[in-house]
Amino acid sequence: MNQPEALRFPFPAAPVPYDPALEIRQLTAKCPVTKVTLPNDTTAWLVTGYDQTREVVIDQRYSRALAYAPGRPVYGVEAMAAGTLNAMDPPEHSQYRKLVAGAFSDKRIQALRPQVAKIVDNAIDAMLAGPRPADLAHSFSLMVSARVICLLLGVPVADIGKFSKWSNAMFGDWSRPPERIAEAQAAIGGYMAGLIEQKRKAPGDDLISVLTDARDTGGKLTEDELVRFCFVLLAGGHETTANMISLSFAALCQHPAELDRMRADPDLIPAAVEELLRYVDINGSGFVPFSRITREEVSLGGLTIPAGEAVLAWYQAANRDPAAFGDPDRLDLDRPPRVHLGFGAGAHHCLGAQLARIELQEAFRGLLTRLPSLRMAIPMSDLEFREGQSITSIRELPVTWDDV
Repeated sequence: MNQPEALRFPFPAAPVPYDPALEIRQLTAKCPVTKVTLPNDTTAWLVTGYDQTREVVIDQRYSRALAYAPGRPVYGVEAMAAGTLNAMDPPEHSQYRKLVAGAFSDKRIQALRPQVAKIVDNAIDAMLAGPRPADLAHSFSLMVSARVICLLLGVPVADIGKFSKWSNAMFGDWSRPPERIAEAQAAIGGYMAGLIEQKRKAPGDDLISVLTDARDTGGKLTEDELVRFCFVLLAGGHETTANMISLSFAALCQHPAELDRMRADPDLIPAAVEELLRYVDINGSGFVPFSRITREEVSLGGLTIPAGEAVLAWYQAANRDPAAFGDPDRLDLDRPPRVHLGFGAGAHHCLGAQLARIELQEAFRGLLTRLPSLRMAIPMSDLEFREGQSITSIRELPVTWDDV
């Protein structure tokens, strides 16, 4: 197959913010691997097909570490990953991942479910006590996800306002000035360094204390790696889930029949969450996926890609691939089970996947059982989104409900 002419990337945003852009849909169906020109005028290979995306993220010929080699510039949210698990390959990646794998085990995360449910209930109580319409994005989605990550890491809940502001800046796209992202990283890094010192003096039953002990007793992390590890968990652990809750509810409001089914039968919620993770694209229109670099010449999607080339795996496009999912643009709670790529795959499969699932499940269980008439208070077309974000971030999601 001939190599295609490079297209300008990222593409214009889709009319519906959680849908892939029109160009992404067309590429996935016709050309699942294509050459693109990035905002810095370098080129890369954009991968949108399901099978090809899985191959890229599982096959070790595609290296994350090489994408962060000394002297290679990084942009937007990629800068946050430097010096963390996201910038490593096995076996180094495997060694570091083991340090936290226990904290994210199914048993430990499932044990958190009652506390997550309580956090959800408290957030709903606060909404019920406040005015209508309420802002679901801030009053519920952010509060739930931030309080859960505070619980897991051992971060003071009173500091939610601080680290949310910093993480918003860190999740910038390529249009955001690098110095603004660097300032946010420095601020949250300084905050985390101070918190780590507090944990050294008074350790608790939390992940930061566990990681600090691993650093101090086993020398398995440098101090800088410890700080970076912790602030990425803090920033990434609440920002993505908060926006996923909000966008998922907005998507469900556009599919009232499926929403009514969930209200009538809460047992559908786990399956609904999996379908929403496939269907809802939380990446902003300016997002450029984390790159990998080919270690050697590879054949992918019928194309030959030389060694040393940047490859961008777009998970959300793969989740709408018609070759993998029948009628992929339909939200279908009865969709036959198939592994989606909402959390990635392979060595870099999201550590917090199970925690995010529980948060989404308990969020919808609480909202739909306690506020069965909950609905958006404005049309979808009136929603405003933060500009310059690598994830689709709703400024405000006004909702209302009938008296309960």
